[in-house]
Amino acid sequence: MSNVNLHRETIAVLGDTQKPPRIRIGIDTGGTFTDVVAVDESLGRAVSTKVPSTPSNPALGFITGINKILAMLGETGESLAGVSHGTTVATNHLLQGSVTNLGLVTTEGYEFLLEIARQTVPDGYGNSYFWVKPPRIVPAHLVKTVGGRLDHNGNELRPFDEGAAVATARWFRERGVTNLGVCFLHSYANPSHERRMRDVLTREHPDALVSISSEVLREYREYERSITTLVDVAVKPVVSRYIGAVSDELAALNDQGAGAPFYVMKSNGGVVTAREVVHQPITTVLSGPAAGALGAALIARTAGFDKVIACDGGGTSTDVSVVLDGEPSLTTDGRVGGFPSKIPMIDLVTVGAGGGSIAWLSPEGTLKVGPRSAGADPGPVCYGRGGVEVTVTDAHVVLGRIPGRLLGGELELDIGQARSALSLLAERLGLSPEACAAGILEISAWNQANAVRQVTVKRGLDVRDFTLATFGGSGPLLVCRLIDILGVRHAFVPRDPGNVSAFGLLAVDARNDYVRTAVAQQDDMDPARAERIYAELEVEAARALRRQGFSEADQKFVRSADLRYAGQASEVTVPAPSTRLDAATLRQVCGRFHDEYLARYGYDLRHSRDQHVEWVNFRVSGIGAIRRLPLGEGTPCADGSATPTPASTRQVFFDAASGSTDTPVFRRLELGLSATVKGPAIIEEFGSTVPIDPGYEAQVDQHGNLIVAQLPHAPTPAGTPLSLGGN
Repeated sequence: MSNVNLHRETIAVLGDTQKPPRIRIGIDTGGTFTDVVAVDESLGRAVSTKVPSTPSNPALGFITGINKILAMLGETGESLAGVSHGTTVATNHLLQGSVTNLGLVTTEGYEFLLEIARQTVPDGYGNSYFWVKPPRIVPAHLVKTVGGRLDHNGNELRPFDEGAAVATARWFRERGVTNLGVCFLHSYANPSHERRMRDVLTREHPDALVSISSEVLREYREYERSITTLVDVAVKPVVSRYIGAVSDELAALNDQGAGAPFYVMKSNGGVVTAREVVHQPITTVLSGPAAGALGAALIARTAGFDKVIACDGGGTSTDVSVVLDGEPSLTTDGRVGGFPSKIPMIDLVTVGAGGGSIAWLSPEGTLKVGPRSAGADPGPVCYGRGGVEVTVTDAHVVLGRIPGRLLGGELELDIGQARSALSLLAERLGLSPEACAAGILEISAWNQANAVRQVTVKRGLDVRDFTLATFGGSGPLLVCRLIDILGVRHAFVPRDPGNVSAFGLLAVDARNDYVRTAVAQQDDMDPARAERIYAELEVEAARALRRQGFSEADQKFVRSADLRYAGQASEVTVPAPSTRLDAATLRQVCGRFHDEYLARYGYDLRHSRDQHVEWVNFRVSGIGAIRRLPLGEGTPCADGSATPTPASTRQVFFDAASGSTDTPVFRRLELGLSATVKGPAIIEEFGSTVPIDPGYEAQVDQHGNLIVAQLPHAPTPAGTPLSLGGN
């Protein structure tokens, strides 16, 4: 997986002598556990661990993880050379429906922009006769308008109404509305009116937090730009408080105020300094899942897999993404909860199918799993912390698929309590406890498989062309069943799969994305105009990177463009050359658009005389190189036996209809290069467990990954591997 050993058991205490800062930490906050990886730059090795998440105060779990891993290394905060963090604070705030005290200022005559929204109906009109648009993010009485008007080229048609702006600011101040989004018509072409409105709000309503659309998303489509701006300001208070709290905790680790850089993961696969993230909090809405996708992409590239489905199973959910040629797929048409978000983000589908997902009965009496989760508090029943609802983890425990102690023995599970709770649920279904547990896992596996199909089949990709990568604490538990359902040839489980997200945080650069709408047909596009727009975006990107401490030598700019056929409503993003644009390079970009369109939709119109290509958006990504270890350079796996001997055995249900099987249990650290384990078997390590079902085998590759595949000519088992059987 890397040139560092990501297993906590291999780290020796380094002593207390004074050394320069050299410890880099990646820390990812999940729903159940907070994952931590630390790399010692001077020794080229790492240590990883987990601590319970603290949903009521996420900063507490963060600093607990930092302190724990420093103690494992025998170090103090003065040794920190940098911390990179993936957080779910913004995501949880939106998913929990906690958006309140929010107001919108828009152009006079456009106060019903949020009601109009879009006509798109989920699941198609045939299944949605009575579909009602989702609740507004801002209630109608908290939308105010201000006079002034720009055209689509940014020319002023009517001057900005300063008097109305002052009255609007005072109106919000008198009512205590402190989170305000400003979105004026065509401000993507000219931000002057929005900037003047912000100045008025700053003067007349100093307690207000303000986001203006021309800085959040300088792109056309008024509804999406408005919602994205409102989401940005909605999460500003909670993100600011959280980042402030963890920054203070880091500063308290040493007397010098913790001068180590503190980075936060963004949804686009880059990081940003903590100082900057409070000015663009919407960029962190998929912070945690993005880190997992980046970590999986790096591991896949090192292992030689060019087409990968990354399946990140955690405590509350499973995040699925596609990796092509070592890079996660990006989108600008994402959603967070019920809100569209046009910012660049890794293309992820999230399903409520994690270890803590709760099993329940519908009013019709059928078994369901998720999306509700027991989370970290109280957690699954087997944690013994007051949980009473059966979860996926409880089902695994009762079937013997995971051990009675987790995290290297730190967390002891109450198997008897889990069985009692599961028996009550099974009785209501008329099943044995084992059959009920198997049914829970079967439903969870299909939930994950459906998420995989959303990022493959629905994108025009054949899932059978991909390798499945399962990681996260719960991700590898159903790897064999997913291979069977999806029809993929094989899957791989990286070393230390529970900490892949934290690992990914140590392998990314700073990245800021900028966009500008300028619609023109290919034949009318002036190369000088296109070059001017790109140059202006690069100036913005360079300014932001300088604020984050990156010198000119450490800055890189990547150009792209959104193109479409004239008359279409959606665009396709393609790379644009970094060299100065001329007519030839514009044609080159257009050719890339035709090629991408053909790959995505199965046809193109490059030879049609009646169809023209339109340029819509210009994009620039400013990338700042962060000093880090070359974690992508893989090394052979640790010494161990190629013909492993089980460490123990236990009774495991792989097929509830067939009953329990006396199953060998292997320690993953003892598996050497090319070691092969045939199912039925269990492979355990700190933070995760990999059950190998009958008819499957796992082999260790040269990087320490487990390559899991169905045995050739394996007999088809009666029923599914998790067949219900029972009563």
